[in-house]
Amino acid sequence: MFDLVWWCASGLRRCRPRQRGAADRAVSDRGKSVTSLLNVEGLTIGFGNDAPVVEDVSFSVELGQTLALVGESGSGKTMSCRSVLKILPPAAKILSGRVLLRDEKGDGVTDLLPLSNRRMCDVRGNRVSMIFQEPMRSLSPLHRIGNQVIEVLRLHPDQSKKGKNKKRVLETFERVGFPDPERVFSSYPFELSGGMRQRAMIAMAIVGRPDLLIADEPTTALDVTTQAQVLGLIKDIQQETGMAVILVTHDLGVVANMADKVCVMNRGRVMEAGTAAQILGDPQHPYTRDLFAAAPKIPETGGSEKAPDKTDLVLEMAGVNKTYTLKGSAPWSPKVIVQAVRGVDLTVERGKTTAVVGESGSGKTTLARIALGAEAADPGSAIFFRAEKTSQPLDIQAMDRDQRVAFQRQAQMVFQDPYSTLNPRMRVMEALAEPLEIHGIGSNSERMARAEEMLKWVGLSPNMMTRYPHAFSGGQRQRLSIARALMLDPSFLVCDEPTSALDVSVQEQVLQLLEEIRDRLNLSYLFISHDLAVVGRIADDVLVMRAGLVVEQGPPEALFFNPKHPYTKALIAAQPEPDIHRPIDLKIVAQGAGDPSTWPESFRFDGMNAPPLTETEPGHKVRCHA
Repeated sequence: MFDLVWWCASGLRRCRPRQRGAADRAVSDRGKSVTSLLNVEGLTIGFGNDAPVVEDVSFSVELGQTLALVGESGSGKTMSCRSVLKILPPAAKILSGRVLLRDEKGDGVTDLLPLSNRRMCDVRGNRVSMIFQEPMRSLSPLHRIGNQVIEVLRLHPDQSKKGKNKKRVLETFERVGFPDPERVFSSYPFELSGGMRQRAMIAMAIVGRPDLLIADEPTTALDVTTQAQVLGLIKDIQQETGMAVILVTHDLGVVANMADKVCVMNRGRVMEAGTAAQILGDPQHPYTRDLFAAAPKIPETGGSEKAPDKTDLVLEMAGVNKTYTLKGSAPWSPKVIVQAVRGVDLTVERGKTTAVVGESGSGKTTLARIALGAEAADPGSAIFFRAEKTSQPLDIQAMDRDQRVAFQRQAQMVFQDPYSTLNPRMRVMEALAEPLEIHGIGSNSERMARAEEMLKWVGLSPNMMTRYPHAFSGGQRQRLSIARALMLDPSFLVCDEPTSALDVSVQEQVLQLLEEIRDRLNLSYLFISHDLAVVGRIADDVLVMRAGLVVEQGPPEALFFNPKHPYTKALIAAQPEPDIHRPIDLKIVAQGAGDPSTWPESFRFDGMNAPPLTETEPGHKVRCHA
C-alpha cells in the first residue's frame, strides 16, 4: 500500500499507482461530503470471474465545475459514469466502492449504489442527467422530439409548473439554439441533422434542470464546426444554471476548452489526476505524455513560396459535376434538384497525397466515388487515370467491362468504419484472399502467401490468419482493411475517413502506417477527411469543400498558415487544441459555418452564383470575387 505523489508549484497531483485503505476513505468522506456534489470512491466493476474492467477509480466534481474523464476506448471511463446512474450492462457487477451524491439541501450525502430502481428514478433526469454518444441511437425513431423531451417533465412533475410543460420545453429548445422550436417539437429524429439531434439530446438532459450533467463523448459523431458550437452551448448552459459537468472524451483539445479538472484513465485505472492546467501544462505520467504526443496538430509554419510543378499525374479530374434528382415529400410535390459536386478540378500526383476536407454534405465522399468510377459524373465532366507514367490516360467515364476490371485492380478504397468493412463470417485469410479470387490471380497457396506478406506489412502477425474480425480491436481491423486494399498491388488508394473512428494513439499508428506504405510502394492517395489536423500531417495538397464547391485549395503549410476563406478559417478555429491558452473562437466558427450570404463581401454569394477560384499566391487558390 503506497502513494506516488507529484508536488507541483500550484498544488498536489496524484498519479498511479495508488491504493487506498479504509482510514484513507474515512477521511475522504469527512472532507468531501459537504463541498463536492459527487464523489466516486474506490469504484471497482467486473464481468463474471474476469479481471475488473474498472479498478479502484475515484474522482469528484463540484457545482459549476467541469471534470473531464480522458482515455481511449476500453479505458473504463464510460463504465464509471454509467455506474453513477446504475445503467450498467446486465452482466456487469459493482464489486466495491461508493457513489456519493450530495443532498439537495446540502446537509448530507446519499450513496447511490444501494438505492432501488424506484428511488433511482428520482435521481435520473432530475438530479443527474446524461448525454449519450450517438443521438440517433438514443432517441426513439417512432416518437416526435417534443414528446420525448417532455417525458422528462412528466416523470418528474413540478407542481408549481404543472400545465406549462410544453412552454418549458420550447424555452429549452430556444436556449440550445434551435431557430424554430415549434418545428423541432413536432419533428422526428430522422428529420434532423446530426448536430440538431445532439442539441435535442442536450435539451432533454437539461430540461429537468439537473445538478449534474454527464456528457459521454457528446461531439464525437459531429462535424468540427458543429462540435465547437455544441461545446460552447454546454459551457453557456453551465454558466447560466451552475450545474456540474462530467465530460467523457478521448480528445485532449476538447478537454483544454472545457475542463477545470482532468482524470486520465487507462485499462480501468486512473493514471493521473489534477487540474486542467497541471495535466495539460505539465503531464507527468508516461501514458498522458503518449496521448499528447499522438494528438495531430495543425501546421503552424508557412509553406514554400513556389508551387511545385505536377508532371506525373495518377488522377486528373476537371469540371466535375454531380446532380441528384430527389422525389418530393409528397406525390404531388415537385422534384428536388441537389448539386452534390459543382465544377471541381482535382489532381493526384504519383507518390503523393491529395486531401479533400469538408463537413458532412460537402460532397467529398461523392467526389471520391466518382474518382473510383462507382458513381457516374454529369456529362461534360473529365476524369482520367494513368496507372503508369508512360501509359495512356484511361477515361473513367467511358470504360468498358475489361477496362473496368483492370482499373479496379489499380484503384482500391479504405473505408471509414473498420467494423463494417470486413465480413464477420469470414476468417482473415478468406477476407484477404477474396480480391485475388475475384480477379482469378494465383493459386490458393500463392494467395495465402500474399495474405501473410500483407499482414506483416501492416504490422500484424501471420498467426492471426485464422481469426474472425470480432477478435480484433478497431485499430487492428483498420490495418486489416488496409492489407485487403493492398492485396491487388494497386497504384492508387482512396482513403475515406480512415482514422475518424479510432482513438488518438491508434489514429497516429494508422497514419504512420499509411505514410510508410505510400513511400515504400510509391502509392498515390486521395485522402478524405473532416479533420484538418490529420490532413496537415499526411497531405501534399488540400482542397476545402463546402456544399459541393471547392472554396480554397493549396499545400497544407500555406493553407493552414495563411487561410483566406472564412469557411477555412472556421474549420481551423473550430479544431480543438490541447492548449488551455488557445480556446475555440466561436465568433469565427459561427461566421464561416453560416450561410454564404453572410460571409464578408469579397466571398459572399447567393444560390448558384458563386465566385470563381482565384490564385492568390503560387499554388494557393481561393473562391472569391476579384
